[in-house]
Amino acid sequence: MTLADTRSGIAAVFDELAVRLGVVIDSAVVISRLGPPLELELANWLPEEDIPGAAALFRELYPDVALPVHTAMSGAHEAIKAVREAGGGVIVVTGKNIHDARRTVDLLGFDVDEVVGSVFGAGKGGALARFGADAYVGDHVADIEAARAGGAVSVAVATGPYTVGELRDHGADVTLSDLTEFAAWFGDWN
Repeated sequence: MTLADTRSGIAAVFDELAVRLGVVIDSAVVISRLGPPLELELANWLPEEDIPGAAALFRELYPDVALPVHTAMSGAHEAIKAVREAGGGVIVVTGKNIHDARRTVDLLGFDVDEVVGSVFGAGKGGALARFGADAYVGDHVADIEAARAGGAVSVAVATGPYTVGELRDHGADVTLSDLTEFAAWFGDWN
């Protein structure tokens, strides 16, 4: 949830998935820990053999159930604009699958150069290094690992499951309450 607030959409898909599969899934718990890949979350609710089918159904439901209620996080467009105005590029590197990540970026009108999906934690580092990212903005402690792996400054925003203090304690180089603080930080840093 660094650029897009996907919580209500993801919760709605998990609620529908629970109904269709006839299992209990607490979507409030799910959205309290967004970040890791879908299959890891599904492992909390389903036996291993049911995960591939549930993931496929989740991804089938996502465009019609989740996307319509996604919104841009406060400050997201301004953060991208600040980078663009300074001559920089913008890449989205996410654990979300590439199709839904691109759909979200397009729906919300984010002006980005590249979208890389289905990577998590230090696994994001390759994309960041390939793009030559100087900074990586994320909302999860695994995004701090991603920045380190990609040789970038870790900018952590407390819009996900962690507080500013927790992000700082996990080693973020920079911590922000939300993206509305990004443009000022970036202007000083750049």
